[in-house]
Amino acid sequence: MRFLVDNQLPEALSRFLASLGCDCVHVMEAGFGAASHVDIWRYACESGRIVISKDEDFLHLANRQPQTGGLIWVRLGNCRTPYLLARFERLWPRIQASLKAGDRVIEIR
Repeated sequence: MRFLVDNQLPEALSRFLASLGCDCVHVMEAGFGAASHVDIWRYACESGRIVISKDEDFLHLANRQPQTGGLIWVRLGNCRTPYLLARFERLWPRIQASLKAGDRVIEIR
């Protein structure tokens, strides 16, 4: 699985997903730190990456037709990185199953 982690989330999430065997980059690593959401979404779709973001703008982009991109929409409030990583670790089996089932938007609470 290929992911692109957005700016509001720490680079540690990208490293955590990479440790699980995922191809994961943070927007800063990909050179999109100052890019618009539309440009980030376009890059993710063209490169076959699923965006991981807290930003609702990506939800609107993901729900456009005939978009093919995917989104993991993080709905957690402000939290420390260890809590975020623990939440992803606990929900990882469900996230994987949802992606394999073809879900385009997965909400993390």
